[in-house]
Amino acid sequence: MSARKKILVTGGAGFVGSHLCGRLVEDGHEVLCVDNFFTGSRDNILRLIDKPHFELMRHDVTFPLYVEVDEIYNLACPASPIHYQMDPVQTTKTSVHGAINMLGLAKRTKAKILQASTSEVYGDPEVHPQGEDYLGNVNAIGPRGCYDEGKRCAETLFFDYHRQYGVNIRVARIFNTYGPRMHPDDGRVVSNFIVQALKGQPITIYGDGSQTRSFCFVDDLVDGLVRLMDADDAITGPINLGNPVEMTIRDLAEQVIRMTGAKSELMEKPLPGDDPTQRCPDIGRAKTQLGWVPGVALEDGLKKTIQYFKDTL
Repeated sequence: MSARKKILVTGGAGFVGSHLCGRLVEDGHEVLCVDNFFTGSRDNILRLIDKPHFELMRHDVTFPLYVEVDEIYNLACPASPIHYQMDPVQTTKTSVHGAINMLGLAKRTKAKILQASTSEVYGDPEVHPQGEDYLGNVNAIGPRGCYDEGKRCAETLFFDYHRQYGVNIRVARIFNTYGPRMHPDDGRVVSNFIVQALKGQPITIYGDGSQTRSFCFVDDLVDGLVRLMDADDAITGPINLGNPVEMTIRDLAEQVIRMTGAKSELMEKPLPGDDPTQRCPDIGRAKTQLGWVPGVALEDGLKKTIQYFKDTL
């Protein structure tokens, strides 16, 4: 085990954050989980509550936080369109003010800080697959702008704090991630399809389902985040973390139907505004700089996710 560190995880009661907290506790660190429970849930971290080196704090990152830590993982922000469009102004504040407050904390404590950015910084991409050098095609004034531009501004702040103040930063661009503890009503395709299939409802696809995504199991993502935080200080990122195996939304829906044994039919609805037609990461940097590649096959990850929803619905 490496030396025990004091690690802050914002958004730690969320889907990805709770898995990250669990991994860090298992690695022997002291973990402070901070969440305002807008989309996070205490249920996600129940198994950690009684651990001696885990602490939960209810706090909104748009307000300053005064604690002593060695590392900060900044994951706080609703990540699904249904949730971030419920309060778009607050979504932007969470990304921007949250980044400023966490970077200020990192500056004061000389902590390493990792920003959970997103593939949405690429918008509806005109290059494929998306590499980190691609500057993106984002609609700043569209319905997804609060999230896309909020995360882009957070990246700007991270690199400016790094250049101006010498803050030790890491930036991860996270592509579609799935697994146990996804919110059943978050509107993301994996959870949507599984919940609809288990309830015997029609599977909703938008457009004709030909748009593509690549799906990374949450354990693989968490491993990538930890590797990036532990990497040499010269490796600031941004680094794409995602699974480069691409598939259409229609193919995913049909696979979920097969694996659940559902009798659901596919129901097409109009494509939402600014919905990307393609999404697939170039993970060359992650391979060479972190030695990271996702290892969980889609079928294996879907089995675990389907079982989770069977147990919780």
